[in-house]
Amino acid sequence: MADDRLRMQDPRHQYPQPPFPAQPQPVPGLAREMDPKPDHGETSYQGSGKLRGRKALISGGDSGIGRAAAIAFAREGADVAISYLLEEQPDADEVIALIEAEGRKAVALPGDLTDETHARRVVQNAADQLGGLDVLVINAGHQQAFESLDKITTEDFDETLKTNLYALFWMAQEGAKLLPPGGSIITTASIQAYEPSTAIMHYAMTKAGIVAFTKALATELISKGIRANAVAPGPFWTVLQPSGGQLPEKVKSFGGDSKFGRPGQPVEIAPVYVLLASQEGSYITGEVFGVTGGEGIA
Repeated sequence: MADDRLRMQDPRHQYPQPPFPAQPQPVPGLAREMDPKPDHGETSYQGSGKLRGRKALISGGDSGIGRAAAIAFAREGADVAISYLLEEQPDADEVIALIEAEGRKAVALPGDLTDETHARRVVQNAADQLGGLDVLVINAGHQQAFESLDKITTEDFDETLKTNLYALFWMAQEGAKLLPPGGSIITTASIQAYEPSTAIMHYAMTKAGIVAFTKALATELISKGIRANAVAPGPFWTVLQPSGGQLPEKVKSFGGDSKFGRPGQPVEIAPVYVLLASQEGSYITGEVFGVTGGEGIA
């Protein structure tokens, strides 16, 4: 299957296209319950040693883009710690097993990143258990769709900001103290930072904030030899969508409006995280890499 993914083919038909079946899940959801199941690279990602010897922490590493990055990092030779919510343990267990199958060290760090003490401690814990920290991927996100502005609750607004911005700020502060020269911080923004949807306008607001914060972070940290960049995905088939990140009817047609006529699969964005974590990205900082299915970012 790995060879098949790399074989030259029409990318429009490389992965499933909508319509997809209705599949609502409670927050935060499990990737193993999705139909069709996302391709995180479990059997399709091939490594080539780009991250040999690196030690990485990935938040939200149990599913979606974080899971794809974790698998890719391990296949590229890195030891990997993942953070996730306790409710996501079944997915996290699969990721830990996949990392260990590559002969790499895997560290599981469950907990709620909206708690400042945990968010800060998880970075230090990763460094302690991995024997250092070279790459910090701040990827965990909260997204819930609402029919209109007046339906957005203060509770969800607070959860969205705490997960997407506060936790990022806390983890970046701790990571900046620990990463050595040559280290890399990678954040996950979104096309929503540039083309916000009304149903998730508060989520879009946080993603615009991530872009601004990452650019400023890059300016400061390059004095320490640390690079900071953001990746801005478009529509990707992750558990974020059926667990309330999109309105139920939107899930059935998710990604169908892209130029590819389908959503992206997490494995298709993983190589960008590998590039930004690796020495091949040595002259890249303060950038936002759009992977949007042809929509671009302005």
